[in-house]
Amino acid sequence: MDQFVRHRCTNFGMEKKELPGEGVVTGYGTIDGRLVYVFAQDFTVEGGSLGEMHAAKIVKVQDLALKMGAPIIGINDSGGARIQEAVDALSGFGKIFLRNTHASGVIPQISAIMGPCAGGAVYSPALTDFVYMVKNTSQMFITGPQVIKSVTAEEVTAEQLGGATTHNSVSGVAHFAAENEDDCLRQIRYLLSFLPSNNLEEAPITNTDDSPHRADSELNTLMPDNPNMPYDMLQVISRIVDKGEYYEVLQHFGKNIITCFARFDGQPVGIIASQPSYMAGCLDISASDKAARFIRTCDAFNLPLVTLVDVPGFLPGTDQEYGGIIRHGAKMLYAYSEATVPKITVITRKAYGGAYIAMCSQHLGADQVFAWPTAEIAVMGPAGAANIIFKNDPNAQAKTAEYVEEFATPYKAAERGYVDQVIEPQETRPRIITALNMLASKRENRPAKKHGNIPL
Repeated sequence: MDQFVRHRCTNFGMEKKELPGEGVVTGYGTIDGRLVYVFAQDFTVEGGSLGEMHAAKIVKVQDLALKMGAPIIGINDSGGARIQEAVDALSGFGKIFLRNTHASGVIPQISAIMGPCAGGAVYSPALTDFVYMVKNTSQMFITGPQVIKSVTAEEVTAEQLGGATTHNSVSGVAHFAAENEDDCLRQIRYLLSFLPSNNLEEAPITNTDDSPHRADSELNTLMPDNPNMPYDMLQVISRIVDKGEYYEVLQHFGKNIITCFARFDGQPVGIIASQPSYMAGCLDISASDKAARFIRTCDAFNLPLVTLVDVPGFLPGTDQEYGGIIRHGAKMLYAYSEATVPKITVITRKAYGGAYIAMCSQHLGADQVFAWPTAEIAVMGPAGAANIIFKNDPNAQAKTAEYVEEFATPYKAAERGYVDQVIEPQETRPRIITALNMLASKRENRPAKKHGNIPL
């Protein structure tokens, strides 16, 4: 589309410049037979800089994608606003940002960073649902290394400042890191297989030829005997999902929690899972942000939420408190409470205090809560709790042992109806699938309002 569009700038000799395609290619096509819209910036044309007509081409495909209810993929490679076009370039950025926001939660918006992107060129990707970066060739930053050096005297390379590794592991700005451009495009196609084309559709069901009744006896022996020993929750995930296949989002950021797409009997779902092998699975600022964002994305696009819980609590420390762990942790409470898609929770081991609630307990609207026999649901670790309760009791040791036996189980919560079923670990997959089938017709409304006020 719009391959003959030309700029109208006459400043600084620009009227003599021919800029093929105005520096951006726009159009539409299909992926797996489904309509998608794409724009790709061309760094060989004036550094991929965004001018008035460059922006107009992008805005046109954004508008079409929203009208048709189809995903839009932006391949970004831009030095930012075209300085010669001054405020017209800034106007173009503003129009793109407005449409990013209007399309948010309506159609999937995917950004692929294929080269250096600076200034305004990084804010459109930041407003989209998923950001891909390519290792060693793509960067994102508001101000480049030279500007930083001149203002703060800090010396940093472009790759250190805004490379794929930085944004995937330190800042959390990017969700995926690709080995090369071909890998990046392949991953985008794979991601779309889990998502509906828009918020009014269901995600595509795939025949995976994996029996919904399959039990896995290995799960019965996965849990260490010592409750303080770690294990890898990804092993649990790979054993319960179709074909052991999952696609991790933000794999290198907030590694104490796992967020991934997977399928159960062909049905795409979003999985949020504690990772006991990293920071004991504690929730912290990064993990809370990561999970809350993923929960809201899944809810927007009608993907059921499956939560696997082994959480000893929120991470203590002045860094966390000063950084606003209260506010960030509240994002998870908000996201789960707001979500109206089917919500299934499986408690594998620890579920203590506020973190138990934050990992989608029944009280935040979980539709089905399963617990393994190894689950411990309590205000805090039973040994610590007993130390407080029996602090001055001469029989403290005996009473502590009795308390641990009584409360380090899922049965107190089950007595109250907070756990629906205590299940053998090997039954986890068939129980989740049965619950998903039961919840397929779920309809839940929230009070009418303009929008909520998430604790950002």
